[in-house]
Amino acid sequence: MGKKRKHVETVPEIQKEEEREEHVVEEERPKYDNETHSGPTFRNKEKVLVTCSRRINYRYRHLMLNVVSLLPHCKKENKVESKAALNELVELRSCSSCLFFESRKETDLYLWMVKCPTGPSVKFLVNAVHTMEELKLAGNHLNNSRPLLTFSTSFGKDTHWKLLKEMITQIFGTPKDQRRTNLYYDHVFAFSIVDDRIWFRNYQISCPHTEAEMIDQAGLKKMTLVEVGPRFCLNPIKIFGGSFGGQTLYENPFYVSPNQIRSVDKKLKAGKYTKKVKAKTRKKMQELSKPLEEDEFADTWED
Repeated sequence: MGKKRKHVETVPEIQKEEEREEHVVEEERPKYDNETHSGPTFRNKEKVLVTCSRRINYRYRHLMLNVVSLLPHCKKENKVESKAALNELVELRSCSSCLFFESRKETDLYLWMVKCPTGPSVKFLVNAVHTMEELKLAGNHLNNSRPLLTFSTSFGKDTHWKLLKEMITQIFGTPKDQRRTNLYYDHVFAFSIVDDRIWFRNYQISCPHTEAEMIDQAGLKKMTLVEVGPRFCLNPIKIFGGSFGGQTLYENPFYVSPNQIRSVDKKLKAGKYTKKVKAKTRKKMQELSKPLEEDEFADTWED
């Protein structure tokens, strides 16, 4: 029979391996992709709740649906009766902003742009509405792609325009890490100020190239913008310090309500009617004051 091997204790080797493992420092993975040595940086988790009031016109409802299709980071909600419970609804849907389309008299459309729950909030009158279905333009960008936001130089003049620019940037700007968003840009949101109003346009970035060829520097210089839609104009009425109300921070001195415009039109139409009535009375008074003389040959042919 063979000799038995002597039992060798391996405890010192195990201790050496444990000491080596203590000296090896594994690289910890950051909790966020954009984390630095100083700590995690800001991560944009903006979500917008889009809803409307009851008795809204079909054109304004189509405009709201167009806005929903342009914002991949928004959540659509059913119609609400009033804006009193919207703060609680925004909190339940885990949103930080709200776009509320409020219809009055089935003819006027107001847009509330609100940062919940502390504010500020802006109330606009929406004019010059043209939906995508009405325009039928040639532009066509991909769905859920990120937009580039462009602003005219007039946004940097006054304080209230700077505040509106910041709110529009936060609400209409799509977050980078949003799960339904594509990482590339293929359309542009243009915000310009004309006649103290904000005009909105949406353009597709078109670049001439084929699928097989890569875009070179010369092709980038030939990029053009093709309008997609929708179109609308925002006339700012008031800026409030809170959510859907609060202290008035700014009030537009050039704003004229649609009710005043309609009352002036009615007065003009009423003025035309009164002129007609006065003309008829003057004619009757003339006929009474200057009656016609009797014609002696009037009864000649009656016999």
